[in-house]
Amino acid sequence: MKKTNISIFVPHAGCPHRCSFCDQKSISGKEKAPDPQQVFSLLEQQSSHLEDMGMSAEIAFFGGSFTAIPRGYMHSLLKAANSAIKRFPCYTGIRCSTRPDCISEEILELLTRYGVTAVELGAQSMDDAVLKANDRGHTADDVRRASELIKNSSIELGLQMMTGLYKDSEQAVLKTAREFVKLAPKTVRVYPTVILKNTRLGELFESGEYQSFSFEQTVEICAKLLKIFEENNISVIRMGLHASKDVEREMLGGVYHPSFREIVESKQLLWELEELLSTLPKGDHTVFTDKKNISRVIGQNRGNIKKLSEQGYTIKVKERAGARLEID
Repeated sequence: MKKTNISIFVPHAGCPHRCSFCDQKSISGKEKAPDPQQVFSLLEQQSSHLEDMGMSAEIAFFGGSFTAIPRGYMHSLLKAANSAIKRFPCYTGIRCSTRPDCISEEILELLTRYGVTAVELGAQSMDDAVLKANDRGHTADDVRRASELIKNSSIELGLQMMTGLYKDSEQAVLKTAREFVKLAPKTVRVYPTVILKNTRLGELFESGEYQSFSFEQTVEICAKLLKIFEENNISVIRMGLHASKDVEREMLGGVYHPSFREIVESKQLLWELEELLSTLPKGDHTVFTDKKNISRVIGQNRGNIKKLSEQGYTIKVKERAGARLEID
């Protein structure tokens, strides 16, 4: 059975800080936080679609710092979600995102009682200088402490990171990835920074004080991150912001593409192809790959084929079920 998330956004609710990059109205497309009845109604409506498609889903509270919202409101949302789990078999659990400094044993006990299955920490970076420069209001040690508390409970740990923040560097990003590996989360989300209007990053960008990583630099960094996490059996469940007209309208700069992950995976495959071809003579070669990888091997606008051609290799790509990269 295929799995998905039914995302419920609670924009800015509970956030004790306004981070440099954050305008969650644009990111989520939502301005007003939902009430419990709206949550249950949404889940009731979606349940029939999920059942028709033979899918299951986790109920996901994203957008703010869920464990820091007013306690009564948090209880009411969790109760609505828990009621939906009990009534509709397609829902398998609840996940939420929150800040590393808003986790405690008491909070985790409460989440467990309502059937929360996963907590994702918005770590963003494991470099304290980067965290401070972006007004995060927590430290890398807060991430470590919260991660251990979650892992010691029955709840799955997820970690979220960003690339290209103010004062960021490739070294700091790779440090964050290595620190994540030590914490052994089940899942990771990677978000290249998008610079939005009405944010401190937007002001720094417009003044010329801040420039994010370029698109190509970000693709290369994220390809390295994907490799690190895959090699350590950590599932990367998101890479890049979801496609959003609000983001496209409000962004001033940074890195955003609705197919960002596919571009990153294409870069990975290019590197692998270059390594395989380096042992072969220049000229014509046929590369076989599984159907799902054909467009990634070719690259956007045939970019990988063109780059290999510049290196003296004329490549044809053909389908072979189950193959990643094979050259005959």
